[in-house]
Amino acid sequence: MKTILRSLPVIKIKRVYDEADASDGSRLLVDRLWPRGLKKANLALDGWLKETAPSARLRKWFGHDPRKWKEFRQRYFTELRARTETWAPILERARKGNVTLLYGARDPDHNQAVALRDFLIPKMSKKIAKTRKRPHAEQDGLQ
Repeated sequence: MKTILRSLPVIKIKRVYDEADASDGSRLLVDRLWPRGLKKANLALDGWLKETAPSARLRKWFGHDPRKWKEFRQRYFTELRARTETWAPILERARKGNVTLLYGARDPDHNQAVALRDFLIPKMSKKIAKTRKRPHAEQDGLQ
């Protein structure tokens, strides 16, 4: 019997100034502010989800200071839990294929796209696990 392995969709992050790639899938800007020096017409973009970004107050408090990273993530996750409707469309797209979260910050390790991806990945894997369990539940009459 031949087994076909299908790769699962991926949530990637990429600096908005980096070149678009076919493997990016849906390209979503997750900054509250439009990136400096870019014209909207020149950016390969499938959506701008500015409401998914941290609040202006949290963004200003963080100021991309790596020393505040742990606390920033906690505060941002609290904001995200209160605004499911802002990030649910990302998971919907991720169920269909790759998603790339675009950000403008210079620091590739301490920015809202990294935190958002880290917040979403466990939710994506839970959804996939639920989807995989469903056919067995129907078979066993456990719906």
